[in-house]
Amino acid sequence: MGDVLAIVSQKGGVGKTTTVVNLAAAFARRGLKTLVVDVDPQGSVRYGVGLRRDQRNAGFADYLNGQKSLREVILPTALPWLRVILAGSVSDDADHVTYQQLIAETSILPDLLETARARCHVVVVDTPPGLGAITRCVLGASQHVIVPLQCEPLALQTTPQILRGIQDVVATNEELMLDGILMTMFEAGNPASERVVDYVRRHLPANIVFDTVIPRTVATADAFAAGQPVVLRSPADAASQAYIDLANQLIDRFL
Repeated sequence: MGDVLAIVSQKGGVGKTTTVVNLAAAFARRGLKTLVVDVDPQGSVRYGVGLRRDQRNAGFADYLNGQKSLREVILPTALPWLRVILAGSVSDDADHVTYQQLIAETSILPDLLETARARCHVVVVDTPPGLGAITRCVLGASQHVIVPLQCEPLALQTTPQILRGIQDVVATNEELMLDGILMTMFEAGNPASERVVDYVRRHLPANIVFDTVIPRTVATADAFAAGQPVVLRSPADAASQAYIDLANQLIDRFL
């Protein structure tokens, strides 16, 4: 039986999807059968996970509403051990209300994650920003959660909210464990960025903050623009090395 790893954040733009695709690619490179599931209506996973340009956009939303079978929405990537379920047609819609209601009112999402656990070593889930019904549903079916924290003051202010939300879910899902807060987009020499890291190290328990910090690098942005995980496109890059190091730590915990 594998594990479901949820990547959650209170706000967008903190490196959540970048963390999803790069951890998943790093797991797959180690030979772990890995599935990425994108339930964020923004659907950003499709831009960075390493899909072919001509691959269809059907995904979880289309499985959710009964238009596609599960087999039809699981897509291959450039890595033999990495598969992906995109967000699907919801990412092209302006109104996400029906999508959110279906997730909240049915067991389709937790059932899918349970099925995926039985077939994979790791299932990595990209969630919408915030602690709405979709994110809470994912956390309720997960065993692990990581909170990316962008190294800038505004992101720091939202951290207590997401930690309280995770604690609320733990009350009903005893399997769920907070693996840690992951500081992302760190810029050495930037006073604001360095202050955030210093504050986190001094004020949060060491056991819930990863030692690994993800730096902001040009290679990371270039890789996402090229539709690839940076750990594959530029494995020697500092951000790549940080994600690979983090993935190795997590593999030791999972297995």
